[in-house]
Amino acid sequence: MALITFSGYPCSGKSRRADQLKSHLESLLQAPSYTGRKLKVEILSDDTLNIDRSAYDSSRSEKPARGALFTALQRQMGQDTILIVESLNYIKGFRYQMYCAGRELKLRMCTVYVLTPAQVCKRWNEERTDGRKYAPETLDNLIMRYEEPSSMVRWDSPLFTVAWEDADVPAQDIWKAVTEGIVKPPNVGTQSVPKAPTDALHILESITTQTVSAIMSAQSMNVATGGPTALSLPSSPPLEVRITLPPRNVTLSELQRLKRQFVSVHKKAIVIGTTEKGHVEFGERSVAEKFVQYLEENFKP
Repeated sequence: MALITFSGYPCSGKSRRADQLKSHLESLLQAPSYTGRKLKVEILSDDTLNIDRSAYDSSRSEKPARGALFTALQRQMGQDTILIVESLNYIKGFRYQMYCAGRELKLRMCTVYVLTPAQVCKRWNEERTDGRKYAPETLDNLIMRYEEPSSMVRWDSPLFTVAWEDADVPAQDIWKAVTEGIVKPPNVGTQSVPKAPTDALHILESITTQTVSAIMSAQSMNVATGGPTALSLPSSPPLEVRITLPPRNVTLSELQRLKRQFVSVHKKAIVIGTTEKGHVEFGERSVAEKFVQYLEENFKP
């Protein structure tokens, strides 16, 4: 139903803010004024996945940690869940990846930026006694590489900034964003491309060959040439299509040339799918009608 991405320096207080927001959202969901569907609020974080802080000591160990977070995110996202992702999320490319995953499921999304000065983060890191402390050099490196969220880019907006001195999160504004915000349609680039049926190549070759034979047969039987002509194709079951022929005899070589062009164009769509309105249709009647239309458009006068 919604995806809330937290972002901020290490040890900036994101966990505390996420807990505050979860508590507020659960209260709003249980309020008598709420009449929507039944939802649950979940927090996904490095701690819930048992990802140690040492995973960020090197890019080699950080990459699988981010992969584990993204896999868990995909598994927990859903129409019955408000998912709070409380992690560093300091790379804008990773935030965009999560944004695209949310769009695929038509979720409402927002970003919460926990803004805390670097020196405060370093002090809080040193004061930790729960075993979740970052190595000083790791902390410095993460702060240096941090890519700040921006309300100007679609994957970070709407953006809510929570300063470290603030007593609480803007729960009402976030609630409005995740319950009334715009649901963006899936990105075309993230949608799976439908594939043609396994016998599409056979149908394409068979139907176009039958159509060429039917045109040659119709021309040999008619004294007058040109005009609307009914073609009977010996498929199973038999098909009948209509074609408007030019006012001359169409030669076999011309038909074969147009057939090769048509088949060549559509073979690519069969092999890799087509993005034309997300629709793939390679039934016998559809192929016959498309081929007839292609011939009519390419016949020379």
